[in-house]
Amino acid sequence: MMKSVTRQWVLTLAALMMMLACAGPSSDRATAGENPPWKLCFSPDRHCASLILDAISSARETVRVQAYSFTARPIAEALIEARRRGVDVAVIVDKSQTSERYSVIALLNEAGIPLYVDYCCAIAHNKVMVIDGKKVVTGSYNFTKGAEEKNAENLLVIDDVTMAKAYLENWTIHRDGARVFAAK
Repeated sequence: MMKSVTRQWVLTLAALMMMLACAGPSSDRATAGENPPWKLCFSPDRHCASLILDAISSARETVRVQAYSFTARPIAEALIEARRRGVDVAVIVDKSQTSERYSVIALLNEAGIPLYVDYCCAIAHNKVMVIDGKKVVTGSYNFTKGAEEKNAENLLVIDDVTMAKAYLENWTIHRDGARVFAAK
């Protein structure tokens, strides 16, 4: 089962990379009547956070998050609003977020969002959201103000059930190995 999911994921990723290579550097959004199953954004000047906020606001059932650095209050507030709408939201963060000065984990915790701390590796460097088991948000883009305003980052939103399933399986593995966040 995992082998076929992995193979399908690799094929999907390869096809996506070929599409991106053909699109050229200036084509970071769907244009001219195209309707690709992805949206691509580069920061700092393209307002990538809007793609994340749109993806979260589209959630109807679940949002699963893995975040290395999470200090962007607008993204945290969008997750809290999704939870208020009845969406099942859960977040895994890297252990560094328990002492990061501007981390939003206390805000998420106060809102009742299940929060897990990943101690698996030197750093849990993921920047991923899986929405409704069919949409993946990923890239180098940390969920931070710096990623939006200062850093050269990339963000990719992919509508693909197979890829979402692979990311969700990885999310579950990390959640199962993580510790529940305990506020100080």
